[in-house]
Amino acid sequence: MRPVNVLGRGLLVGALGAAAWSTLIEPRLFTVRRHTLPVLASGRTPLRVLHVSDLHLAPWQHAKIAWVRGLAELRPDLVTLTGDQLGHRFARGSLLHALQPFADAGIATAFVHGSNDYFSPVVKNPLNYLRAPSSHSARQPDIDNAALTAAFEARGFINLNNSAARITLRGNSVELLGLNDPHIGYDGTDALDASLSALPTLQDESAQLKIGVVHAPYQRSLGQLLDRGSEVIFAGHTHGGQVRVPGIGALTSNSDLPVQQARGVSVWYNSEQAAFLNVSAGLGASIYAPIRFACRPEASLITLEAAR
Repeated sequence: MRPVNVLGRGLLVGALGAAAWSTLIEPRLFTVRRHTLPVLASGRTPLRVLHVSDLHLAPWQHAKIAWVRGLAELRPDLVTLTGDQLGHRFARGSLLHALQPFADAGIATAFVHGSNDYFSPVVKNPLNYLRAPSSHSARQPDIDNAALTAAFEARGFINLNNSAARITLRGNSVELLGLNDPHIGYDGTDALDASLSALPTLQDESAQLKIGVVHAPYQRSLGQLLDRGSEVIFAGHTHGGQVRVPGIGALTSNSDLPVQQARGVSVWYNSEQAAFLNVSAGLGASIYAPIRFACRPEASLITLEAAR
């Protein structure tokens, strides 16, 4: 057999193997990534935050539903849901079933929406993501987002879409501030600022931890959360690149976030302040592009503790 034929067959086998892995195996290898961030004031009790993002849930994804339900057994102090939890027009019931254990356990849960919580998925050319962020500008929302929001709020989940709230966790005062999805222009700082102004004044604001939450980590939105004092920011949207090249990493963040920050913990800063940024690679993908390569689906368990 000619060497060129051997090489060609080897490449074909490798390509078929990679295709099978990225469509049939890796998208089901759900994992929990753990990080520890030194952000609390001295002497404060550590907090554990479970960051869940981008489920892109479809009704038939029973293994994913079961895995998400099991996350409540981690007993986090706070759950942040950073959008794109729906992946099908008729997945709301399945999503609520997946998240119900958090409500049943009385775990504080806060949420913002992503574009897929307003728009159902459509077929797209995946190569377009390498050119520019995706767009929904020519479409009208076809998902009942109001019903989803109402169902979340009925379970006691905290709505942070252009809004803020203050809660106490293990003796820690925590201010939560969030933006609706900047990817589709639904973010609004005027509403957020009004919500912040309505919060009761604290005698010692320096003892308070501020957590920012947004779906798509566009630089303007990260800056807006940073300007309002966020010390930790949780975001999703990027899928971690979804397809990562070993040794290189993500090829796109589907936003203006540098691709080096498309997954995991990094620091976002300006000339005056800085915050830890955790970008989740998410747990799903569009039903029309159900692939992952070198980028396992994930939830993040972040321990916030006092600096040593």
